[in-house]
Order: sequence, then structure tokens, then C-alpha cells
Amino acid sequence: MQSQDVAPRHAPASAGPVGVEQAEAALVEHYARLVRLAYLVLPPGPGRSRRVLTAHALAQRALPRGRKRPALIPAQPPDREGDPGYAYLRGRVLRAALEAARPRTGLPRLSQLPPPLPLVWGLRLIPRSGGADALGLDQRLSALSAPARAAYVLRGLEDLSDPDVRELLEAAGVDDPGGALASANSVPAHPGLLSSPEFDPCALQARPTDLMRRRQHARAALAAAAALAVCGVLVALPGGGWGPDGAAAPVYAENPAAEAALDPGRLTRVSPTAWRTAARTDFSAWPARGPLTGDQALLRRALAVWARPGETVHVSATPGTATGGPAGPPQLLYAGEVDNARVVLLYDGLRIARYAEPRDGTGGAALDFARVDGATGAGASALVLGRSDGNVRYLTAPWVRKAAQRDLTKPEAAAVPLTVTDGVTAPLAGPALRSGSCTSWTVLQLTGPAGTQVSSDLGELVPAHLTAGRPGSAGEVTGAGPLRTWAPFACSLSAERSAGVRSVNAWAYAEQPLPDGSGAGAWVCTRAETWRGDGTAALAQFGTPGGAAGAVVAKGTDVPACGPRDPHVLAGVLWKSAGGHWYLLAAGSAGMSSVSATGGVTASARGPLLTARATQGVRADLAGTLADGRRITGLR
Repeated sequence: MQSQDVAPRHAPASAGPVGVEQAEAALVEHYARLVRLAYLVLPPGPGRSRRVLTAHALAQRALPRGRKRPALIPAQPPDREGDPGYAYLRGRVLRAALEAARPRTGLPRLSQLPPPLPLVWGLRLIPRSGGADALGLDQRLSALSAPARAAYVLRGLEDLSDPDVRELLEAAGVDDPGGALASANSVPAHPGLLSSPEFDPCALQARPTDLMRRRQHARAALAAAAALAVCGVLVALPGGGWGPDGAAAPVYAENPAAEAALDPGRLTRVSPTAWRTAARTDFSAWPARGPLTGDQALLRRALAVWARPGETVHVSATPGTATGGPAGPPQLLYAGEVDNARVVLLYDGLRIARYAEPRDGTGGAALDFARVDGATGAGASALVLGRSDGNVRYLTAPWVRKAAQRDLTKPEAAAVPLTVTDGVTAPLAGPALRSGSCTSWTVLQLTGPAGTQVSSDLGELVPAHLTAGRPGSAGEVTGAGPLRTWAPFACSLSAERSAGVRSVNAWAYAEQPLPDGSGAGAWVCTRAETWRGDGTAALAQFGTPGGAAGAVVAKGTDVPACGPRDPHVLAGVLWKSAGGHWYLLAAGSAGMSSVSATGGVTASARGPLLTARATQGVRADLAGTLADGRRITGLR
């Protein structure tokens, strides 16, 4: 349960000392944010892999160490969450990152030493590569001094005022905080980019190190080890030659199936009319489209990169998606030019693979994967062909009759038709990777034999199918009711980007009269289902009359609440009336016979709604009883 109010973001911190246990809890809760802060302040010189490991090491060293670790740490200044434990850790990480960025003089400090384990021999771990905006920001930040980078990051990532930034820099040992703030002014503000996956050292890709050098150094040792292993096998095995791999071919032997998978002449090509008589409306019924389906050289490059991506190839995949080569000849879905790239879309029955290379060469090629096992109907109606200048183009299924775009935040506005040429749509705004505040959310609306459906780009190859209604009986987002349900909560879809989301349902499960007589608050639960099964996210959101957007007040990950298996939900929020009074509002889904609160607020009510007087900042535990006697707890 979270608080929704109009108070300043910087809540007053505790005036007393902070327990080490509180700091330890803050480290666990905010670990990813502390590592991102360290990563952005560290200099880029040693390389992205070393920078990632150093950032993790600094965050993990933030707590006091040793046998004489104090039970209490000094009182801290206010922070963005009102959490003194987080404020203490943030100061420690900031000081350590600034020390690591200073030139070495004499013996190095602990923060300047190479990071300890875990290290994986032969691999380097790097964040995802970003677009032109992220690359430009990283280059501009690298030109700043470490204190100036810290000032920029504390402003943009932590949303601190200049006086608070100056105080933190002084506490971290910066000699000229004013100069650091002035230098930070030379870089335009991009708060959304600082929170994007491109600067997330917790979402990493593994790449090999210098393969040629490793091979040169290890060739003699490998040859000797191989000879020794062969001799041992010949001596130890019986005449039949049984080993752990049985009749399998040697690792580097030619494999007809693998060779067939790399032959562009053996690609599966479906007839343009096959979908009319196909038993299933899935990707296996898509024909091969695009003007370059006959370009054998392009198709060969796409297949070869899929099987053996080089070090310069940017590879990305939705969570839970394998990136290995195809087991046999895949199906060709598209080959053509999209904006400034040549693009090939392939399907192997479980995955979509998108290969893209620049028009003027193969440098900077990209390979993206998306898991689509079990996709049918709405889940197999569109694929992302490319993104450029904040826009996205889709390749639609052959059964799609009409395509349109609509702003999900404006339910009264009509859908705007999209031109579709050989299955490729005209560009439309892509909201998922947009930085800055959210004022609109453009979705794709497709009409086919089964009706009209709406999908949203969440930064992956397959857009997420949007629905509305009670779990188990949800419908399409096409009528006035479902559109009004989604409108205040459309921008919350940004929380699900790059998470492998298959579909998102919005369920308006309760309306609650506000205690000041200003109308009724709307309770909506949005649940995101993933392609891999786990990683589901249920968000309880609350909106007040006339509010442009709702607020997320509770979140549950990998819980059955608000889903087809358990269509019940309970959540609460602290709400401040126009008269300045604070209330605990809680609402459960239909079929809840009573709701109770304990902890900071003690109250109970019959039925699914609870309203109780409260004070600012209190925390309460919620519980509800269903009509059959089963108890459920509030979503967290």
C-alpha cells in the first residue's frame, strides 16, 4: 500500500540515528537504483564491463564492514523516498564512486581496486546498447568531471533540488560543488533516459572477450589436452567405444541439419493464401513478404548471424528467450528495407528473429529475439519491423483488413486509419521507448475476421495485446466502456516495457465514494501476463474524479491475484481530501464480505469497501474475507 497525496516529494527524514538493519533493508530494496547511480557517476574509461562490475562492487560495499560494525548510523538528511537508510547508502555509494573516479596517487583506495568475484573467464558483461539519444548522452556525460556527472545524475535520476545536490556533494568530499552544478548545466536534462534500460547495470548481456588472443595463447594447451583426452578414451573404453555422448558427432563435425538451417534456399515460404484454409491463425500461416525475399546474400547473412553472431552484433532477447541458432530451416516472414535498414524476419516455431543491418554495409548489425510459442489470433497479428525517430512500423498478419492508431489516454477521440502496404503499416508514434513525461499513449488497432483488437508497443518485437474486464471473461478494448477504463491508466504500461509481456488486462473492480463528497474514486487492477509464464505483474491503481492519470498504489509479482486463477484483489491508499484530512481508502473486488486494517490504522467494514481516518505517512496491513470464508491479504 502506497500513499497518494499532494505533499512535497521530500518527506521529512527521521531525526534520530538509523539502525544498520534498516540500512540493510534499504540496500536490498534499492540495490538496482544504487548500482545505476554508481554506474552513471563512474568514468567510462576502463570499459563498460569493468564499469558494470565496479558499480556492483561499490553498492555491495556501501554498508559498514568488519567486526566493529556499529549498531546505529548517524541521522541522515531527507531523501526522495523519505527513507534515511537509503539516504545513508546513497551518500556512501556517491563518495565511493567519486573516489574511484579520481586519479591514483600512491596506494589505491578500496573503491579503486578491481572488483572481486563474481568474474566469468572469457566473458564480459555489458548493459544493453541504446539508441542515438542514449549514446549521445553517455558521450556528453563522459566529457564532464566526476563531480559534474554526479550533480547531473542526482538532479535527473534522484530528482533533487540544487541545494540538496550541493549538500550531498559537500558531504561526499567535493571541493567545488557550485562548479560541478554549473558544469552539469552544459548537458540538457534527459531524466527519462537516465532511468532507461541503456543505463541499467543490472540488465546485462554476455559477450566473449578477445577470442583471437585467447586462441593464440591456448592453442598449444588445447592441442595437448585433446591428445591426452583421446589417448585416455582409447585406453579406458571397451571396443564398442561407448562414451557419455554415445553416437553423437564431434563438436566441430559437419552436421547436415545445422547446414540446412543456414541455407537460404531451404527457408520455408508459405503461400499468400495459405491462411484462408489454415487450421490455426498463427505465425505459421504468414506468407513471405517484402521486396528482398529473393536476395540470397541478405538471407544468408541473416541466417549466419543468427547461428554465429559476431562481437559487433547487438543481440537482444525478451526474458526467457533462447538466442541459439535454429534447429532446422526457419520460416521467412519478411525481407525488405525499412527506413534506413535492411530487415529480415524469421520464425522457427518458437521464436521470432529479427535481423537488421544498415543499408550501406553490415557494421552495426542487430539481432533481436522474441518468444512466441502458443501465439494465435491477437497474439500473432503484428510484429515490429523497425523503430526510427520515435516511430514504429509494424508487419501485420495476412488476415488483417484494416489498421488504425488511437490515443489510449483519449477515449472519446476516434481511431485514425493507417495506410498498409504489403502488410507494412505507415509509421506511428511508439510510446514505449519515449523519454519525459507521459501525455499520450498511441496503440495499434487492427481489424480482421475475428473482430477488432488493440495492441501496444512495449519495446519488443511482439506488441502486447490489451484487454479489459473481469479476469476469465475479459474482452477487447473497443467499446466506450473499456476505453474509459484504460484512459487514466494507459501510461502505467511503461512499467512493463522490455519484460516479455504477452498481454495486459485492465479490470475496473470497484468504485468508492470519497469521504469529502467530491465523487467516487476508481479502482483498477492491471495484470501483465508474460510469454514465459512467470514474471507476471499485477498493479492496483487508484484514480480520482477529473484526474488525468491514476496512481499505482500496490504491486504484486508472480501472484495469482487479479488473474484468471484467482480473480480477487484488495488494495488500499492514503488519500488527502480537499479539506486537508487524511483517510485510508481500501477496496476489494466483488464477493468480499468484509475488509479490515491493522497496524498504523485499525478499522474494519462490512462489504468490499473501507474508509477510515488516518494520519500522513502511516502504514496499515489489509485483509479481506470472501463470501466462502477464505481470507486474502492486500496486494503489495
